[in-house]
Amino acid sequence: MGIKTKSVETPISHIERSNYRIRIIMYFALLLALIIIFRAFYIQVIKHNYYISLADRQYVSTMPAAFDRGTIFLSHHHGDPVPAAQLITEYRVAIDPTVIVDKEAAYNILSSYLTLDKQEFLNKANKLNDPYEEIAKNISEDVVAIIKAKQIKGVSFVKDSKRAYPQYDTGAKVFGFVGNNGVRIGGQYGVEKYYDDILARDSLGHTINFFAELFTDIEKTIISNKNQEEGDVILTIDAEAERALHSALVETRKQWNSDVIGGIVMDSKTGAIVAMDSLPSYDPNKYGEVKDASLFTNQLISGVYEMGSIIKPITIASALDAGVITEDTTYDDTGFRMLNGFKVKNFDSKPRGPNTSIQTILDKSLNVGIVFVVEKLGGEKLSEYFKKFGIGEDTGIDLPSEASGLTKNLDSHILVDSATSGFGQGIALTPIQTIRALSALGNGGVLVDPHVVDTVIYKNGEIKKVIPNIGTQVISKETSEKISRMMVHIVDTALANGARKMDHYSIAAKTGTAQMVKPGGGYYDDRYLHSFVGYFPAYEPKYIIFLFQTYPKGAEFASATLTEPFFKMVKFLISYYEVPPDR
Repeated sequence: MGIKTKSVETPISHIERSNYRIRIIMYFALLLALIIIFRAFYIQVIKHNYYISLADRQYVSTMPAAFDRGTIFLSHHHGDPVPAAQLITEYRVAIDPTVIVDKEAAYNILSSYLTLDKQEFLNKANKLNDPYEEIAKNISEDVVAIIKAKQIKGVSFVKDSKRAYPQYDTGAKVFGFVGNNGVRIGGQYGVEKYYDDILARDSLGHTINFFAELFTDIEKTIISNKNQEEGDVILTIDAEAERALHSALVETRKQWNSDVIGGIVMDSKTGAIVAMDSLPSYDPNKYGEVKDASLFTNQLISGVYEMGSIIKPITIASALDAGVITEDTTYDDTGFRMLNGFKVKNFDSKPRGPNTSIQTILDKSLNVGIVFVVEKLGGEKLSEYFKKFGIGEDTGIDLPSEASGLTKNLDSHILVDSATSGFGQGIALTPIQTIRALSALGNGGVLVDPHVVDTVIYKNGEIKKVIPNIGTQVISKETSEKISRMMVHIVDTALANGARKMDHYSIAAKTGTAQMVKPGGGYYDDRYLHSFVGYFPAYEPKYIIFLFQTYPKGAEFASATLTEPFFKMVKFLISYYEVPPDR
């Protein structure tokens, strides 16, 4: 028989077991220390600025955290970007009635720097069971610094971040403002709204205690948009150009007492908006005081208007491009035409007679001439070209609430509808749609994409430059040169009988005067929309300017009311951007 053996375990001594446990505890303590050190470094160094705004809070509070939001900058051709919307620091001043000893003395000092009602102050100061009573808000850092130096016992200060608009009403309809829409605080109009996802900073009003952040991932459960790309935006709009346009609009509206006036300056080749403004406007710093919400609307994007004769160059360019007329084509101008039972006439009802040139149609703004051109082109082809010019479609500009326009007459193919569309009546366009279409006349025939943002600077350091699309070819380069030559002729010879011709710069331009539509239908006999468009240098245009105003008083035609502000802007742009002469 085999012999069974019994295995024997060597017992671990009590000392060895103790040492083993000590090593386990030491390793665990070391690991915990490393975790604490890393998290402390992350919070105190990497997120230092963030946690400054969360100081003195306990655990998770639903009290609003310090407001934060990205900055909107205007470009500046000769310097650094200029803030259009930014955060400023202001303070609330409070007292602790349980600490203040001499209430009269405290009032006497504080009232020298703050607007205080004495009785109201004393009522608050006498609430001996209340350690916190606010006595003033929206106080500047300079004033707070002076009061702090007085070392008044029981006086404290709470820092607030506030959205501010240093340009006041200049460009307000482009920038918009930040407000509460009943659901959340965010951008309500303009750039503030369109780029809200980039400008917003997500804290949702929650703040997290240091130790809660240190040992948990509570922040991840509260903050919902950590993947949101936060940043600042730099606009294509130039600070000085915007001020120049605003000033020109203010002066012109004051002179002619118009209901609405607006203007756009755009880079003809890229679609970058250099300046955009309209009146009446508002101060976004005081948007809560505005009684008429329509003042927030940007008419240049959302308003639709019958533009009148500035549309005529598009009609003629379309016919030239289609080959149905040439620059040498003539017709018999009879002063009026009967179309489908409607009388279409020249502005003065006068005939220009046989052998009237296409150039004369533009120089004298002849409606009967446009009827001739539309007959040659045909209603269907006119509609096709107008749609190629983007008429009746959104431009896609990066601003909210863009309207498409009212252009159903283009599709009727009834001669009177096509003819009136050809001289800018019966169809309604937005100003941004209008300037986009007209820019194609001079830039080689390309339909550009208007935009107001040039650069986005993300918080992670990434910089994104807006690269405009190449654009769609609408008319040939040759047609672009022909229509530009004809529009230069308007300025050199017809506008103010050639008095506005510039010796060293070719300016292509056209005015427009359109009867305004009555709310119930039909047209006013005494109310007009005036418009003016022009680009320069005409054969290699850098800038295109569009101006319009509704119901100006004291002048019937746009040439009388908008010529001066147009050339004021031309001269400013030439000087500011140092545009070289072309002749």
